[in-house]
Amino acid sequence: IRREHVSSAARRTCEGLHQAGFKAYVVGGAVRDLIAGIVPKDYDVATNATPDQVRNIFRRSRIIGRRFQIVHVMFGQETIEVSTFRAAHNEGTLKDEHGRVLRDNEWGSIEEDAARRDFTVNALYYDPSDETVLDYHNGVADLQQKTMRMIGEPRARYREDPVRMLRAVRLSAKLGLVLDPELKAPIREMAELMENVPPARLFDEMLKLLFSGHAVECLKRLGDDGPRVLDVLRHDP
Repeated sequence: IRREHVSSAARRTCEGLHQAGFKAYVVGGAVRDLIAGIVPKDYDVATNATPDQVRNIFRRSRIIGRRFQIVHVMFGQETIEVSTFRAAHNEGTLKDEHGRVLRDNEWGSIEEDAARRDFTVNALYYDPSDETVLDYHNGVADLQQKTMRMIGEPRARYREDPVRMLRAVRLSAKLGLVLDPELKAPIREMAELMENVPPARLFDEMLKLLFSGHAVECLKRLGDDGPRVLDVLRHDP
């Protein structure tokens, strides 16, 4: 990835964090899309700086979120989402009775953060300063092999956040990937977990799906791979 292909705002965010003595990488979907030859719609940055430290570096920034605290850094009309490397979940992680994570603001290493990402193709970190990509879970190979895989045990990851079922379908349709059988099978079995997700989150994810440019393929895949998910969404208030 050439640095000039990355948005100026994302580069400036990383540069500001580097100059303050922190590590910073463009992360996740933007890196995935650039490797796949797709122009990213937005950019996220991951860093070892805490939200308060990020807020102190950038004048036009604000901390948002309770369950998952991030910082919005603004350059003109563009907003960069900056998150601090997350630690691995442990027995102290606050979850509901179904296993869904309710609060998630424990900081960790970049290796822990990568393991916490949902799919291998999203666990990619790009450093604009030297144009290198850090790939902790063979995400580049999965992109090349057109396969969507989960990081960790799929059933456990769906319990942590059931919205990942919708994300798996949406991203696989967008990227033309085939769902790995271990990732695909639980979607039929665990759809009822979607009933425990706040309606606002489901609404937001469905908007992303319907406005992805691949809505028909997404709905077809949901009908084939997760019909129970559609049933839950139809009856959700």
